[in-house]
Amino acid sequence: MRIKFFLPALIVIMGFGWILNGQDREKLINLNGSWKFSIGDDMDWSKPDYNDRAWEYIKVPSSWEDQGYNGYDGYAWYRKHVKVSSSYRGRNYELDLGQIDDVDQVFFNGHMIGASGIFPPNYSSAYYIKRLYYLPEKYLNFDEDNVIAVRVYDSQMVGGITKGDIGIFEKINFLRLDMDLNGLWKFKTGDNLEWKERIFDDKNWDKIIVPNYWETQGYSNYDGFTWYRINFTLPDNLTNKKLVLIMGKIDDLDETYINGTLVGATGDINGNKNIDFVKLGAYNKIRGYYIPDGIIQANKENTIAVRVYDGYRDGGIYNGHVGILTQEKYVQYWKNQKSKSKNKSFWDWFFD
Repeated sequence: MRIKFFLPALIVIMGFGWILNGQDREKLINLNGSWKFSIGDDMDWSKPDYNDRAWEYIKVPSSWEDQGYNGYDGYAWYRKHVKVSSSYRGRNYELDLGQIDDVDQVFFNGHMIGASGIFPPNYSSAYYIKRLYYLPEKYLNFDEDNVIAVRVYDSQMVGGITKGDIGIFEKINFLRLDMDLNGLWKFKTGDNLEWKERIFDDKNWDKIIVPNYWETQGYSNYDGFTWYRINFTLPDNLTNKKLVLIMGKIDDLDETYINGTLVGATGDINGNKNIDFVKLGAYNKIRGYYIPDGIIQANKENTIAVRVYDGYRDGGIYNGHVGILTQEKYVQYWKNQKSKSKNKSFWDWFFD
């Protein structure tokens, strides 16, 4: 009798916990409903000024087979025009596109902000992955027209934006960055310590979305070493301030450099990697690296280089926000988090 009672009770509790954990975000803009739609494939359709007036409308979320495109497999595009109120400035935005069958690339005002799966000819489906894409504020046009464009490839059976609560959400209790570095980074598999240097020429490297697993962006089943690189110029308002580099969560281990100087590392990337990422849970730690004075050059281009080792399954800079903020804000954020943890009830800890 205990077992019969316990199992349904556990299911109820787990479901209730899922609801509570869902409260870490708030929906700002509802995107369920009518979207512009066209079968075919043309990268010009990602551009915000493309004229889509002749396109048909289709319901999202729902498969395109259920809306007249029975038996169609191949490429198609969705477009949505949306206004974002200036009252939403300063938020941590996330575009939730639910589940897409099978492969997608997502553009916001012409900027690619996410991708899952691999397009032909090296096709790999990602129909089972929930599409949650970080949306940098720098790409938003407040109180004006914004265009979301979604390129989709379906290989068989149903296709399109099929399930989910589609919208733009605010991630609550996340760090708010002073300089946002989410987006496209240079990327290369392999390992060479010369790749940490600011003067290294990475023009022939691939580009990859950060944050997101590299497996969903064309590097299926790859385990081992990779490097990420990005160039940036520090804003004037951050000059001469004590700064922290936020690298989100990295699966599994990393060494992070600015202008060739090591500023932080999580796990022993050169030692016993298996112990580090299994016992220490390095893949689940938020990287916050204090930047020594004099490392970043004012009014000049600087380079962040991240050496990553993944031992198995998914890998890369995969979660959280990536960028720079003042040490004062970073310390205050963790003070607030510590204070909240002291006031947690048993149920808060249980559901976490």
